[in-house]
Amino acid sequence: MEIPTQTLLGLHRTMVLIRVFEERVQDLYARGQIPGLAHLYIGEEAVATGVCACLDREDYITSTHRGHGHVIAKGADLKPMMAELFGKITGFCKGKGGSMHIADMDIGIMGANGIAGGGLPIATGLGLACKYKYPGRVAVCFFGDGASNNGTFHESLNLAAVHKLPVVYVCENNLYAISVAQTRHQAIEDISIRALAYGMPGRSVDGNDVVAVYEAAKEAIERARAGEGPTLLECKTYRLRGHHEGDPNLGARYRTKEEIAQWREREPIGRFERYLAEKGLLDEAGAKQVWQEAAQAVEEAVEFAASSPFPPLEELYSDIFA
Repeated sequence: MEIPTQTLLGLHRTMVLIRVFEERVQDLYARGQIPGLAHLYIGEEAVATGVCACLDREDYITSTHRGHGHVIAKGADLKPMMAELFGKITGFCKGKGGSMHIADMDIGIMGANGIAGGGLPIATGLGLACKYKYPGRVAVCFFGDGASNNGTFHESLNLAAVHKLPVVYVCENNLYAISVAQTRHQAIEDISIRALAYGMPGRSVDGNDVVAVYEAAKEAIERARAGEGPTLLECKTYRLRGHHEGDPNLGARYRTKEEIAQWREREPIGRFERYLAEKGLLDEAGAKQVWQEAAQAVEEAVEFAASSPFPPLEELYSDIFA
């Protein structure tokens, strides 16, 4: 597949923006400026970037507790996103959702979800709506290796396959369900083989190779748009931070320092920058400019969030439906 130069450079910009955003959140969280929990996407940027680059504005995604990368890749405005993390009224959810519940339905971000596997039936329902009300649209569901053991995974894939729904199930296999290694919670190596039980294609790719993710996602999404049904796409990746920003020693109590160091050498942005340089598409000055522009955009978001007010007391009971 020949990927246009502008698409390749766009993939790079998105990954850098996610990385800079997450590193800034890491710092702000350590300073006590962000309440609640924060699960960072550092090291996994290629998955959200490669998949969302194949989507249109009208397409849908469901996200996870580790969802910042997904919503940035789908096009979320950084200012209300950062304000949401700060718990401010100008946030996407008026400061009530925080890090794990960002949503922007105007661009198809149907909500991050703090429940492991919680987005699977939502995405399946969205696929049903796409098939009968919005032909041509696609729903993408991001979830982790641990969530693939939940009943919601099996029920969702079965229903989507039976009705040939336009859903792409993207398993971000970062090898750990919180602190439990995949080798301890599954008897299989490739989660994608579970697609066989439901009569849909399953494919595993290097989740730290944004080009591989993009190509696999494009094929699955085009198949869904054409009415050919769902696909299970497994992206093998690795989080370089702990499960959350409170996970002791970056998770070294259940991961070895050697393992973390090996995966750090394979992190997606550095790999892709070397790839672009080899193809003559990005030089050192160009890369530096991309990082600087991302840093400026993130700082503007931080300033917006810091200067925004907290929700007033009367907001306590608004937006409550049950």
